[in-house]
Amino acid sequence: MKTININLPQNGYDIYIGNGIIKQVTKKIKSLDLKKNLFFVVDKNVYELYSSQIDLLIKNYKGKVNLLVVEASEKFKSFKTLELIYKNLLENDYSRDTLLLAIGGGIIGDICGFAAATFSRGIQSVQIPTTLLSTVDSSVGGKTGINFSNTKNIIGTFNQPNFVLIDVNFLKSLSKEELLSGLGEIVKYAFLTNIQFYKYVKKNINEVYSKNPKTFTKIIEETVRFKGDVVISDEKETGNRKMLNLGHTFAHAFEVETKFELKHGQAVIVGIASSLFLSFKIGLISKLKLDELLELIYIFKDEIRIGRINFDNAISIMQRDKKNKDGKIKFVLIKDIGNILIDVEANRDDIIYSLENGIGVFKWK
Repeated sequence: MKTININLPQNGYDIYIGNGIIKQVTKKIKSLDLKKNLFFVVDKNVYELYSSQIDLLIKNYKGKVNLLVVEASEKFKSFKTLELIYKNLLENDYSRDTLLLAIGGGIIGDICGFAAATFSRGIQSVQIPTTLLSTVDSSVGGKTGINFSNTKNIIGTFNQPNFVLIDVNFLKSLSKEELLSGLGEIVKYAFLTNIQFYKYVKKNINEVYSKNPKTFTKIIEETVRFKGDVVISDEKETGNRKMLNLGHTFAHAFEVETKFELKHGQAVIVGIASSLFLSFKIGLISKLKLDELLELIYIFKDEIRIGRINFDNAISIMQRDKKNKDGKIKFVLIKDIGNILIDVEANRDDIIYSLENGIGVFKWK
């Protein structure tokens, strides 16, 4: 089992990565002297696949414990699901001496993190991500929240977990579509980090699809270490942490415009393509560099199918992005691998160009 420390000044915690380590959750709780009243929130699909392991955890626990199984989709990333969590906590007499454990993908992690931040003005929490996307990205860094009024993650807060436990065994049951969604965030880190990791990702896409545990572990460790360093340097996303949104301003608009038929990670890949074209259009990269950077994106050109996008609607959605200032869209763009620019503005014609060309890489439905 590997341990990565997120060494924040006030809310530091460890991330544990291994194969078959879910059974060590309660040992970690005890060793870290966390609250003993446990409340599990589990993705319905995960519980159907792993109920025997989760039930065994609960059965063997010597203390107060309850389980809530919920639907997990962008539709349910809402006040309604948040209310359901609050209601079950109250009905089972939980208060501030509670440890909330989230078992599921990024949607479960985001909702539970927000519930933990707000119930009784704050309770302890643990993230146990079960999707590739959530292991490499959303479970780390303390971003929590829900969707509201057709806007992604617009209501939420920063709330760091007490620890994160990543058991790569959960990933063996993922569909190719879910793996592709996780690859969206992995591709993002390939552009953010360095040429060595970029080449490794480019070379090992098929190993991800083959669910190679060693490949999973290496990629998760690399991305988590990088994100951890960024979060340590800028916990509340006032500066450097904004780079982690590469492709996301476009991606969130694509998700909303397609009514979330396009999964987040797939939308991120399309969003990165659009970001590359925008970087070229405003003169940050040459045509030669654009073609070079698009090589990793082109691996997915036949894997992703995107419905028709209304560009006016997409721009309107991007204008509601929470990272904007003074009503102007702020983009994360690229000059080269590991050389990222934040808070870049662009005119409408250049945005339309990047939408047309970014989406044009992929197949239409």
